[in-house]
Amino acid sequence: MTPQKQPVTAGVDTHGATHHAAVVDQVGRHLGDHEFPATASGYRHLMTWAKSFGEVQCVGVEGTGTFGAALTRVLLSHGLKVVEVDRPDRKLRRYRGKSDPTDAYAAALAALSGRATATPKARTGVVESIRALRVVRRSAVKARTQTVNQIKALMITAPEQLRDQLRELSLSRLIHTCARFRPGSDLTDPSVATKTALRTLARRHEALSVEISEADKALAGLVGSAAPQLLELPGVGVEVAGQLLVTAGDNPDRLRSEGAFAQLCGVAPLPASSGRTDRHRLNRGGDRGANNALYTIVLSRLRHDEATRDYAQRRRSQGLSSREIIRCLKRYVAREIHRHLVATLDTP
Repeated sequence: MTPQKQPVTAGVDTHGATHHAAVVDQVGRHLGDHEFPATASGYRHLMTWAKSFGEVQCVGVEGTGTFGAALTRVLLSHGLKVVEVDRPDRKLRRYRGKSDPTDAYAAALAALSGRATATPKARTGVVESIRALRVVRRSAVKARTQTVNQIKALMITAPEQLRDQLRELSLSRLIHTCARFRPGSDLTDPSVATKTALRTLARRHEALSVEISEADKALAGLVGSAAPQLLELPGVGVEVAGQLLVTAGDNPDRLRSEGAFAQLCGVAPLPASSGRTDRHRLNRGGDRGANNALYTIVLSRLRHDEATRDYAQRRRSQGLSSREIIRCLKRYVAREIHRHLVATLDTP
């Protein structure tokens, strides 16, 4: 009879070039640790090494959304259970020190004890594609805004004749005019140099606008195919829907309830009671991008949705401020969004 392997738990401290793994048994005893390269062959060797100690019940991985994303995909594809582990708190590190083996063992013990229970995002479906394209669009929008600010700053200090030429133009007309300047070649002349700089910035603005338009077109198709029901909700556009999809991930079932989704978005009030005082306080954690998306939905509905305006008026008559009403509405919207996210992404 083949002897049954002992159950073990692994933990991984992830970095850009290497990953440090550690294995503990069911009572937390250290069985071994080793460093592996962050490559495809390194991931295979890590799994083989961990399984040599026994049957791997769970793997706790730090940074499943960053340095540990590729390792997480490999572990999940081989049928291993993976949980996301937060880095050890600073107080614990002050007492125990900081090293890769220490962090790897801490990750393994967090997974073994049940302190780490978060299921990582799958990152294998259309939502991961949306996330990648949103990175490009967000950086292009930021760069275009910076370009506009630089054009306006140059106009303030430009020679008076050039300022008079550009001062009354709208933004689109300003970009069109500056992009077609023919300043000349004598860059020692401040007017020529300023026109050259304005032309370069304006052409950069046009290129970034084309880049943003292409990203918007691609995202509209992806979000429309991934979550058409979400886009039908009042106040939800492509940008907002894309952010909420990315927050939930390709496997929204990892969120145990709508309350967990609200906590993830930072709209679930936190208890702050003590003695005879029974109160809640604002949650400043969670995904701030998702929180901003819910805020955008609420503002849109306060302007255009009759039921939302009636609710706000009723709560205002009860003594709540506008800020408190918006917080309540964000919590309600999170509940509605979660229901549609689960229904949409669970449907093939």
